[in-house]
Amino acid sequence: MQTSQPKAVELLAPAGNAEALRAAMRAGADAVYLGLESFNARRGADNFTLESLAEACDYAHLRGASVYVALNTAVLPSELSRALETARQAYRAGADAFIVQDIGVAAELSRSLPEARLHVSTQMNTHNAAGIEAAARLGARRVTLARELSLAEIAHLAEVADGLGMEVETFAHGALCVCYSGQCFMSSLIGGRSANRGLCAQACRLPYTLHNKAQRKNLPSPGDHLLSPQDLCAIDLLPELVCAGVASLKIEGRMKSPDYVFAVVGVYRAVLDRVLAARDAACRSGADVDGAEGGADGRSWADDPSVRATDDERRALAEAFSRGFTTAYLEGKRGNDIMSYGRPNNRGVLVGRVASVKNGVAAIAAERTLARGDVLEFWTNKGHFAYTLDEVAFDRDGNVRVSPNRPVGKGDRVFRVRSAQAAYEDDPQLPRVPVRGLAKLRLGKPLRVEFSLAPKAARRMGADALDIVGTAEGEAVEPARTKPVAVEDVRAHIDRLGQTPFELTELEVELDEGAGVGFSQLHRVRAAALEDLRGKLLAGSRDRALPRVSARPALPPARPRGCRIAVWATNPACARAAKRAGADLIYVPALNYKRGEAVIAGQRSATAEQAGYPKQVIPVLPVIEHDPVPGTREARLGFDAWRFVKPGKPVMAESLGALVRAADLGCEVELGPHVPVTNTLSLAAAADLGASRVWLSPELTLGQIADLAEDAPVELGLTIIGSQELMVTEHCLLMSQGPCDEECDACPRRKSPHFLRDRKEYEFPVVTDALGRSHLYNGVQLDVAHAVPDLVHAGVSVLMVDATLMNVEETTRAVARAVRARSVAHASGNAIGKVSGTTSGHLYRGVS
Repeated sequence: MQTSQPKAVELLAPAGNAEALRAAMRAGADAVYLGLESFNARRGADNFTLESLAEACDYAHLRGASVYVALNTAVLPSELSRALETARQAYRAGADAFIVQDIGVAAELSRSLPEARLHVSTQMNTHNAAGIEAAARLGARRVTLARELSLAEIAHLAEVADGLGMEVETFAHGALCVCYSGQCFMSSLIGGRSANRGLCAQACRLPYTLHNKAQRKNLPSPGDHLLSPQDLCAIDLLPELVCAGVASLKIEGRMKSPDYVFAVVGVYRAVLDRVLAARDAACRSGADVDGAEGGADGRSWADDPSVRATDDERRALAEAFSRGFTTAYLEGKRGNDIMSYGRPNNRGVLVGRVASVKNGVAAIAAERTLARGDVLEFWTNKGHFAYTLDEVAFDRDGNVRVSPNRPVGKGDRVFRVRSAQAAYEDDPQLPRVPVRGLAKLRLGKPLRVEFSLAPKAARRMGADALDIVGTAEGEAVEPARTKPVAVEDVRAHIDRLGQTPFELTELEVELDEGAGVGFSQLHRVRAAALEDLRGKLLAGSRDRALPRVSARPALPPARPRGCRIAVWATNPACARAAKRAGADLIYVPALNYKRGEAVIAGQRSATAEQAGYPKQVIPVLPVIEHDPVPGTREARLGFDAWRFVKPGKPVMAESLGALVRAADLGCEVELGPHVPVTNTLSLAAAADLGASRVWLSPELTLGQIADLAEDAPVELGLTIIGSQELMVTEHCLLMSQGPCDEECDACPRRKSPHFLRDRKEYEFPVVTDALGRSHLYNGVQLDVAHAVPDLVHAGVSVLMVDATLMNVEETTRAVARAVRARSVAHASGNAIGKVSGTTSGHLYRGVS
C-alpha cells in the first residue's frame, strides 16, 4: 500500500467521566470516546448525561478534538425508540460519531443521521475483509477491528477499508478480553449481567481449574486465573501500526481513573509524535513511508531507535495499571505467555523487597524513589495486600520504614500500584487554547479587540479555523483627560484570561498617541471578543438542526412453513441419529465437515465417522474466520470454509461478513445467533443484507421474541435444547496444562473432553476446534421444550437442538423430546413437562 501523502493517525482516549476527558485532553488526545447513561458497553462508568455531553463536546471541540459516543450494546425491542432518540439528541449536542454494535441501529443512524459518522464497534466482531465490506453496506466510515488480529492482517484490512473509502481503528493499550468481543455470554448466562448490554461481571477474571474428564485431578497450570489475559501494550509497535495504515490508535479504559488516562495517553502521545515526525521526514525525503521493511540498505525510518519508547515511558505505563503487558495477537502470540494466570488485577511495578521486620516495622530496600501517598502492595506467602505510604522515613541503611497492618516477611516483594507523584490534578480550564490578539485604540473610532487562534491550534482544528476571528467593539476612543493609556497597560488588561479556556500567546496593539480608555471597558470588550470567537469556533457543532426522519419502508412479513425441528450436529453419527429421530433440518459446522474432524460429546473421535453425513445438511460458516493472510491459522492449515458453500443452496452465516458474502454468492443464507438480533431494526437489517432466516439471540425473553416475530420479514429460529456457548477464544484454553506444538488439527488433547471448574463446583465444557480456537460452554444444559407452545404461538418457526456435547443416545432423546413437544403443541396446544437440572436461559428472566 503506497500513498503520496502520509495519513494522519489519531490517538483516541477513553473518557469515563468529565475529569477523565479533561485528563485525556491535557495529555494530548486527538479524540475521546465516552458513553451516555445507557446503551454503552461500560454502564458501570460514571458516564455522561445529554447536558454534560454538550459541555464535553464544547470543551473538546475548542481544543480541536473529536467526541465519539459509544452506543455499542445490543438494544432490546422496548428500548429501540429511546436509543435512536438518544443518538439524535447526542448529535444535536455535538457528538462527532457513534460507535455502534447493533446492526439495526447502525443502519438506521446511517439512514436518518447521515451527517453523523458511523463507527462500527469492535463488538461487531470484524476480523476479515468480508466484515469490512459488510460494515460499508451499513454506511460505516470506520471499523474498530477485533483485538485478535496480527499486524499483517491489520495492514490487509486497512487496505481493504481504504478501497471502500473507510478507515480502521485498532486497540493499542489496555485490558484484553479472552473472548472475541461481542461473542461473550458467560456473564449473562451465569449471572444475568450481559456483556453485550454493558454490564460484564468479568467472570473471566475469576479462578478456575482445568480438568480432563477421564481424570480425577486438576490438570497442572501456572496459576488459577485461566481465562485472564495480560494487558495489551503496543507502545513498542507504534511504527508498525502506523505503517499498517491504522487511522486511529485506541486506548481502553473507560472504567479507569483520570490518573490512568493522563499517564497512558501522555506516553502514547509522546511516542506517537516521534513516530509521525520520523515518518513525515522520510516522506519529505522521498522514502516509502508505508512500509517498515527499509530501503536498499535494509533500514527504514522505523528502525531509528529514537522513535521507540524509553524505559521511563514503559515504566510509566506499568505504574498506571498493568496485569503484565503483552503485544499478544499483534505479533502472532496466542499461547500462555499472553495470559496472566497468576493474578487478574493490577500488579504495578516492583519497587523492592522487605529487607527486615522488627516489632511490626518493616524496612523496604527500595530500588525506586517512594513518595508520600504512594500505594504499595506487599506480596507475602499468605497473599497480597495494599498499603498507603503516609510518610517516607528511612532507617540508617537507607531503607524505607513502614508499619503495615498485616504480617510481612523478609524477602517479600513490594510493588507500587499507584504513584502519588504521577497523580493527575484537575483544572477545568486546562489545556488552554492559544490565541492571538489585536487591540485597536484609534482616536474617534470604537475600541476594537480581535482574537484568532494561534497557528498550532488552528491547524489542529482544521484549515478553516485560520480564518475565524472573534471581534467586539466598545465606545469611541477619546483623548485622555489625565494620563494617556500606554501599550503596557493595554497588554496587562487584555491578558487577563484566567477564567476563560484561552491563553494569549501574542498581542498586537494599535494605539494612537494621547488616547485614553477605561480599563473596565477593555475588560468588557475583551470578554465579548473571546465569547464571539468561542461561538464561531463551536458554530458547526452546537445546537445542530436535526433532519426530519421519514418512516423506514416496511418489508413484507415472511410466511413461515410450519414449525420444523433442526439439529446442530458435529459428527455423522449424531446427524444420522437426529434424522432417524424426526429432525427436519441438519446443520453441520464447516469445521466438522472434513473427515477426521468430527467431534462427539466434546471430543474429537474417528469412531463417529463410519458413515458420511446425511444428504442435504446445511453447512454452518464459522463465527471466526480470518482471511488466509500469512501467519493466520487458516493460512497455515489451508482451511477454507467456503468450499462447502454452493450458490442457490442453504447456508448459515455466523458473522455479518459471512452473511453479505453468502448473499452475494446467491445462497439461501440464514443468520446465526452469534450476530445478536434483538430488535425489529436489526431484524430488518439482516433481511436487507440477504438473510432469509434469522436465529435469535439467546438473551431474548419470550415476550421480546413475540415483539420481534410480529410482521417479521424473515423466518425466526431459536435454540431450545443443548449446551449454550459462552465464549469463543483465539487462545486455546487447553494450553494452560503445558506448552504444545500448536498443531491443532492433530492435537491429542482434543481427543479427550475437558472442562473448567469454578469456585462453586460448576463445570464448563471446553472444546478446541481444528484451528486451535476454544469454545467454552455452559455447565447447565438449556431445555425450554416445555415452552414450545408459547414459542410457536409467538412466531418461532424453527426449533434447534444443539447436539455439540451429546453422544448418539443423548442426541436421539433430545430430538425425540423436541419432536414430541411440537406434536403435542400442534395437537392440543399443551406443553410437555420441564426437565429438572436444566436451565431456561433468559426465556423467562431478562438480562440487565
